[in-house]
Amino acid sequence: MAATAAQGPGRGGLALRRTALLVLLIAIWWAASLAMPPYVLPSPVRVAQRLVTLAESGDLFSNLFTTLWRVLAGFAVAVVIGVPGGILLGSNRALGAFFEPVLPVMNTVSSAIWAIFAILWFGLSPLTPIFVVLMTALPLIITNVWQGTQAVNADYVELAQTLRFSRLKTLTKIYVPSILPYFFSGARLAFGFGWRVSLVAETLGASSGVGYRLRQASDLIQTDQVFAWTIAQIAMMVVIEIGLLAPLERHLFRWRRDVRT
Repeated sequence: MAATAAQGPGRGGLALRRTALLVLLIAIWWAASLAMPPYVLPSPVRVAQRLVTLAESGDLFSNLFTTLWRVLAGFAVAVVIGVPGGILLGSNRALGAFFEPVLPVMNTVSSAIWAIFAILWFGLSPLTPIFVVLMTALPLIITNVWQGTQAVNADYVELAQTLRFSRLKTLTKIYVPSILPYFFSGARLAFGFGWRVSLVAETLGASSGVGYRLRQASDLIQTDQVFAWTIAQIAMMVVIEIGLLAPLERHLFRWRRDVRT
């Protein structure tokens, strides 16, 4: 109970400091906007009014969820391919050595290049951002699952073989607990990257979504809309991170001791 009581004020103080930082940034933004024309730096009030207008028209939420659906679709395909691929590379030394140089190369390819290929192959369609998210998330997931597979304790594998575990039981009882932290770490990173590259893909090759609306507002020099869409997509990512991913990670790995001070 003492530990819980100590954590409560600590978290409350952290939230208070973060709120103070946010208020300070908004104040600096407001002060800077007084010295600049609205098409260069609109005021926070002007951007808030634009957000309300977009929300009331339904345009805000429809485009946000369009982008979110594309990110989730590309991410899901990357997980379906990447998890078995990472386990296969990690459990087969010869295969892993053969493909080891490929993943760093894939990680260095710019999302803009994938977007160009996607436009050539799929045109202005939902498949364009989905493909870009897939190609960005896939090597990250494969790499992390591969590392998790290599971290499996060989003694446990030998014990499972001695006890005549089936391959499925060995996978679920030995490999999965070791792989899961690596997978979750890679998945969170891949999801964040996926969201960002989806905006790039929508900017170049889509007719809907947050990226498309950002490009449209930029072309029309509607700076308040650019700010509004940017804030909206950041807010959605914060909600997903703090409201879903962080609690899920704490729940899945609550058995691990927290060694941070």
